[in-house]
Amino acid sequence: MRVRHLALLVLVAAAFVTMSSHSVDAQRGPNAAPSMPSLPYKLVEWPALPMTAAGFPGSWNFIQVSSVAITQRGTVLVLHRGAHPIIEFDTAGKMIRSWGDGMFSEGKVVAIPQVNWSPERSHYSAVYHEAGCDSCGAHSVRVDPQGNIWVIDATGYVIYKLNPEGKEVAHFGTKGVSGTSQTTFNLPTDVAFAPSGDFYITDGYGSARVLKFSKDGKFLLQWGTRGTGPGQFGLPHNVVVDAQGRVYVTERDNQRIEVFDANGKFLTEWKGTGGVSGLAMTKDQHLWAGQTLRDLDGKAIGRLPDAMAAHGVAVSASGDVYLAQLSGIVQKYVKQ
Repeated sequence: MRVRHLALLVLVAAAFVTMSSHSVDAQRGPNAAPSMPSLPYKLVEWPALPMTAAGFPGSWNFIQVSSVAITQRGTVLVLHRGAHPIIEFDTAGKMIRSWGDGMFSEGKVVAIPQVNWSPERSHYSAVYHEAGCDSCGAHSVRVDPQGNIWVIDATGYVIYKLNPEGKEVAHFGTKGVSGTSQTTFNLPTDVAFAPSGDFYITDGYGSARVLKFSKDGKFLLQWGTRGTGPGQFGLPHNVVVDAQGRVYVTERDNQRIEVFDANGKFLTEWKGTGGVSGLAMTKDQHLWAGQTLRDLDGKAIGRLPDAMAAHGVAVSASGDVYLAQLSGIVQKYVKQ
């Protein structure tokens, strides 16, 4: 009964976010046809409720959950826009640790009014200081094959590489400095890792490009211009790489997913996917695009039952799916 109640609250929250004309993080457009089959997954209550000072169950105050990731230990990292922005849980939902206060910018990405749009410029900017919020820049968390944790501070213009213990070992970009060079970013959004160890950064809200770096952090190349044509971007939001080295980018504003080879050559596009935000590759080489599972030809296999649009998505080795919701919750779907 509690899960049904939670699902109802989630749907209400999703409707509120979708109706907001100023929400730049909400998934835009339908993500799948109404006739798409429902996959055998069950929504469970997660994480475990915290205890109040009086000894009764309370609730998590996640503010906005922007991303989730699975560590090499199988634990779950929740990235949210509030105090203690990085929280690690075990699969049962018990909190293990938290960190990250002061790491992320207080700037908040906002949409430019449509009457002020122009084809050659971004549709996004940011507000800072009192108009922002605690850790508002927290946008994406990923774990590389070596177990390192990567977090994106969109409005801080920086990408952090942390070791498995959460200590910074490298960063890309300079905090508080925007740009579109080989070493600066303009509201970056995500990072993905190739089988070779190279990695890709999507940049992002303010720019319209993907950058490729070697495994030791050396800039290799970049691609992308603003537009709606093949290989162009309106908003490159999330990125993943398959076992063959192909690069998949959610092109949220143009409601498609674009596919490239390892060096940025355009291969194909999947139109009509809706304004998908989150991407996650499964170990058997399928793609979770929001709440919809697709094969690597773009064919929709099915969708999670009663799931709403997600800003971030992660899948465990056992196939359980975690959805990061800007309404301030994490949805866990257990494979049946």
